[in-house]
Amino acid sequence: MTDAAHPFDLAVRLAAAGEGVWAGRTHPAYGNMVGPFGGVIAATLLNAALSHPLRLGDPLALTVNYAAPVADGDFRITAAPARTNRSTQHWTLALTQGDEAMITATAVFAQRRETWTATEAGFPQVPGWQTLARAAPVPAAAWTGRYSLRFAHGGLDLAPDAQGTDSTTLVWAQDDPPRPLDFLSLAAICDVFYPRIFIRRPVFVPAGTVSMTIYFHADAARLAAQGEAPVLGAARASHFGKGYHDQMAEIWSRDGLLLATSHQVVYFKE
Repeated sequence: MTDAAHPFDLAVRLAAAGEGVWAGRTHPAYGNMVGPFGGVIAATLLNAALSHPLRLGDPLALTVNYAAPVADGDFRITAAPARTNRSTQHWTLALTQGDEAMITATAVFAQRRETWTATEAGFPQVPGWQTLARAAPVPAAAWTGRYSLRFAHGGLDLAPDAQGTDSTTLVWAQDDPPRPLDFLSLAAICDVFYPRIFIRRPVFVPAGTVSMTIYFHADAARLAAQGEAPVLGAARASHFGKGYHDQMAEIWSRDGLLLATSHQVVYFKE
């Protein structure tokens, strides 16, 4: 964990509340239009597993299902290892408020070892971080002020009757204030992309993530080497229809190493 004074660390902070149970509270700095930012919810769930005394290895995969909007205030997270194998450990997690399950999740941790390595995805060719202007935060979504987002392509430009040509976004992202990258902040950054429906068809409609899966390709040492440097995010959709669209995303280090990929399914209403 880094300096607890950072807003992100305050937002994902948990207190032990029993065996496999943690208590947390939403943080206004990461509020969204409805409830808290989905990325910080994912990071908080991951933190419960990371904090568990039985946890082995580093995060390999995290799937978060947003069953209901999380209300501002207190919540509880349960985390339990479902099975531990020689190289992987499987977890079940849930976030509840009162007697209601708001979020369900699973995670896989792994004992990584050195093997043959190759990356088939290509590092996007975009202007450098320092050459692009920071996008203005969205007033109705406080979390957008907690990231410096610099768009090379596919920024948020909502306009009546507009029609985008594609759903691709290429954006440099950095915590504000800057914070060393770790598994928690990487999980949150995987969700900094606005819904693809806003990019492909730039008008505001109600939209929200239903399920998100993150695959971590970097180990703790690789993330530590990243430090506070910005990361490059690339996202696009492959299909829109019948009230849902998908999203595929990549998170790259500034020196061209693939840190994580993610997939989402997003609800939208017209």
